[in-house]
Amino acid sequence: MCFRKQKKKSTLRDSLDNKIDFSDFLLNPKGFIPLIQPITEPALGNIGGVISPIFISPNKNKIEGEYTPPNITSVFGGYTANDTWMVGAIRMASLPKYGLKYQVMMAYSSVNMDFYRTIPIIGEKQFAFNFKALPIFFSLLKEINNTGLFVGIEYLYLKNEVTPKFDFITLPDFLDEKSLKTNLSSPGIVLEFDNRDNIFTPDNGFLINATYHFNADWTGSDYNFGNLELSAQYYHQFIPELVSGLRWASEFQFNESPFYVEPSINLRGVPKMRYQGRSTHLIETEQRFDFTKRWSLVGFGGLAKAVKENESFVDSELVYNYGTGFRYLIARKFKIRMGIDVAWSNNDFGYYIIFGSSWNNRK
Repeated sequence: MCFRKQKKKSTLRDSLDNKIDFSDFLLNPKGFIPLIQPITEPALGNIGGVISPIFISPNKNKIEGEYTPPNITSVFGGYTANDTWMVGAIRMASLPKYGLKYQVMMAYSSVNMDFYRTIPIIGEKQFAFNFKALPIFFSLLKEINNTGLFVGIEYLYLKNEVTPKFDFITLPDFLDEKSLKTNLSSPGIVLEFDNRDNIFTPDNGFLINATYHFNADWTGSDYNFGNLELSAQYYHQFIPELVSGLRWASEFQFNESPFYVEPSINLRGVPKMRYQGRSTHLIETEQRFDFTKRWSLVGFGGLAKAVKENESFVDSELVYNYGTGFRYLIARKFKIRMGIDVAWSNNDFGYYIIFGSSWNNRK
C-alpha cells in the first residue's frame, strides 16, 4: 500500500493567489505580525527601529452584516540613532453588543528632540532637549443607536522630566523652571463619527473627530490650559483601482502650557515639533492606485500653517509636503496594506514605514 505525503499548507501564503499573506497566521490564536519597523522620523535621527509584535484577532462579538473592527494588542520597544528609546504596550478593542470601543496605552521613553524658536536679531535657532516621559492614556466611546456617531471620554496623564542639552546662562524666554519637571493630567470629551469600511486601509467612508482636553489644578495638572482638536478624513473609491483620500485637521490651544505640548504640524516630511504655534491648520490629499490586487502606488501632498501668538493666519509661514510610496496587501482578510513613503517639505526630507493608513496616527 502506498501512502502519499500531504504537503503542509503554509499559514504565510494566501489560499487564493499563493502570495505572502499574514491573514491565516493572524487568525491562529497565537498568530501575530512580527513587525520590525524602522523609525525614520527626521526629528529622531532619521534611523532607528521598533520591535512590536501586533496581535490582531476578529471580534468574537461582531454584528452580522456590519463591519466590526478587530481587536488589536501590541507591545513595543525601540531605539533610534539620536539615543532615543521607548517601551510600552497598547490595546484597542470594541464591544459591539454594547456599542462600545476603547483604547488603553502606557509607555516610558527617553526622547532626544530639537525645538525651534525665532530669536530677535539671531533669527531661527535650534534647541536640543531630552524628555523622560511616562504617558498613560485611556479612552472609552459609546455609539449612538448604531449610527456610526460616538460620544465618550478620554484621559491622558503625562509625567515629564526635561533636560536642556545646550549651554545657557539664563533659560530662553519660552522655557521656565516649572516646565522642566511637570505632571499633566488631561481629561477630555470626544465626539466622533466613523463609517469607514476598514480601520486599517479604508477605501470608502468618513472619520470625523472633535476632542477637547482640559488641564487644571483640580485635575492634578501643573498647568491650566485647554486644547481643541478638530479633524476629518474622507475616502472614496472612484473606480475599483483608485482610492482618493482627503484629510483636514486644526488644533487650538487656550492659556499657557509647557512648550513641548504646543500644537505642531503633523505631516510626512516635516520633522515633529519643527513648526509650532497657538493653533495649527492643515489639509492633505492622498491618492492610491491599485495596479494589481496586491501592489499599489501612492502619491500625496499637503499644505499647513502654525500660527504663533500675536500672529495672523495670513502672516504665518506656509508649510508644504509632497511625496510618493507603495503598498503591499500584507493581510487580505483584514485589508491591511503596508509599505514605504518618501516625503519632502520646505526644508526637510523623510521616509516612513507605513502600516495600514498613513493617517491612522495623524490628526
